[in-house]
Amino acid sequence: MKPKKVLILGSGGLKIGQAGEFDYSGSQAIKALKEEGIYTILINPNIATIQTSKGLADRIYFLPITPEFVEKVIIKEQPDGILLSFGGQTALNCGVELEKQGILQKYHVRVLGTSIEAIKNTEDRDLFVKCLDQIKVKYPKSIATTSWEEAKIAAHNLGYPVMIRLAYALGGRGSGICQNEQELIERCTKAFTYAPQVLVEEWLGGWKEVEYEVVRDQYDNCITVCNMENVDPLGIHTGE
Repeated sequence: MKPKKVLILGSGGLKIGQAGEFDYSGSQAIKALKEEGIYTILINPNIATIQTSKGLADRIYFLPITPEFVEKVIIKEQPDGILLSFGGQTALNCGVELEKQGILQKYHVRVLGTSIEAIKNTEDRDLFVKCLDQIKVKYPKSIATTSWEEAKIAAHNLGYPVMIRLAYALGGRGSGICQNEQELIERCTKAFTYAPQVLVEEWLGGWKEVEYEVVRDQYDNCITVCNMENVDPLGIHTGE
């Protein structure tokens, strides 16, 4: 059933994990919805964005993207759909929390596009690795940990250097290479202030990195939008 009124969680403040590309994608989402005759509501506290420009969304709320404020907007506007994947890390985290608290179910708001399950599977490093296992995709040896003590044991088993990756951190925030145990403890101590889970991973420094961007629709039609070979080898960029 085609929705009549859709709430979009916007890009918020520009930072790692929700930079200009999310402002752009959110703007395009609003345009696409309006072309379909759907009433659009946007929540975005950042006034210096394209998606908050006059003439795009039908209604704009300059409010923090948190479950508390989103619920208030839902109560007032009564949307029948919500888009979570066009605002970056803050919007994704907020969407997962809205589902966890039962807010979306309570007000009968349907998640459109990327589902909560898909967000969890890609944001939770442990779940992501399990999904890769299911489709038999090769990946670096990795161990999900929830404390620096567990991370230390994992690094010892894998052998230094290791790559540290945070869950729920688009753009590689807090990720990086650890050459020894001291570096691991220092990085993990900071990492666990950002996220509840850290992945300790086999380091592939020096490998060539080739990247493909593929779009797939619900009918399993696939289009390779572009492919790229990075100038820098693996091990240079912390988010790779």
